[in-house]
Amino acid sequence: MALFKTKNSLNSEMTNLKIPNHIAIIMDGNGRWAKKRFMPRAAGHKAGMNTVKRVTKTASDLGVKVLTLYAFSTENWTRPNDEVSFLMQLPIDFFNEFVPDLVKNNIRVKVMGDINRLPAGTQKAVERAIRQTSDNTGMVLNFALNYGGQLEIIEATKILAQRVADGLLSPDEINADMFANVLNTSDLGDLASPDLMIRTSGELRLSNFMPYQAAYSELYFTDVLWPDYTAEDLNQAISAYTLRDRRFGGLTQNSESES
Repeated sequence: MALFKTKNSLNSEMTNLKIPNHIAIIMDGNGRWAKKRFMPRAAGHKAGMNTVKRVTKTASDLGVKVLTLYAFSTENWTRPNDEVSFLMQLPIDFFNEFVPDLVKNNIRVKVMGDINRLPAGTQKAVERAIRQTSDNTGMVLNFALNYGGQLEIIEATKILAQRVADGLLSPDEINADMFANVLNTSDLGDLASPDLMIRTSGELRLSNFMPYQAAYSELYFTDVLWPDYTAEDLNQAISAYTLRDRRFGGLTQNSESES
């Protein structure tokens, strides 16, 4: 049995659906998945890596332009040392195995967050994957590694404050576009803000993930644990997104007719 559906079969299922340009996912539930199976947490993270491969290919085939995955937060350093060490090895294993498929599928790797704190081997694997996929023109696979949304906002504020202190900028000149241009997602341009943000495992919070960019994201929560997440689960989230009436604080024709 094929691990992935063909592009044609996925397209036929999604004909009437509105595909988000940018999907962001909080990949939660690896530890609980392992615990339910009386396995170490590392086994859950390993299984979750395989789900990343599956969801990446599915999203690319559906025409998603950016897929942002919350891989490691600034708060995750507080986990046990052996778990952190395993999590730092995962990007190395993932890119070693998956970069040829990413190149074949025209997917470009991007990373946001402070990667300078990552172990040297992890940094090298990340930088190599970015370099090897840099010529790809399809979907952007954007990993949030050592990322924290509040820290991102603080660092952006410092950049603008320094420009003011240097006399290069007046406080009155600071606007939303200028602030967005100093965030980690600045190089994504008009695609910086997720249209759809998904969290697995039943938790109902954003956990410091893209708080500025997600101001008008459609939120979707599922009880499915990340290692069990399938193409069908992604399709279900997109189906729910299609039915949403995105007004961005204003009124659409549909909302006016219903009022």
